Amino acid sequence: MAKRVTVTRESDSGRNQQFRDNRNGQQMTRPEFVRQIRQGNYSNYHVRNINGVPTPASNPDNSENNNLG
Repeated sequence: MAKRVTVTRESDSGRNQQFRDNRNGQQMTRPEFVRQIRQGNYSNYHVRNINGVPTPASNPDNSENNNLG
């Protein structure tokens, strides 16, 4: 099974900046993806606050297919 969302760009520090929904081809910035998660559009993902920055993360489970990366 393919990953639902993949990271398409990272900052120099390694923070995920751009994402692609592999089901519909939508490209999203980090703030756009955070907003979509909070609206309930990506049930397998949640938002973490990392160094004061809302950051998308996949929900923990035993599958590596839905990890961001």
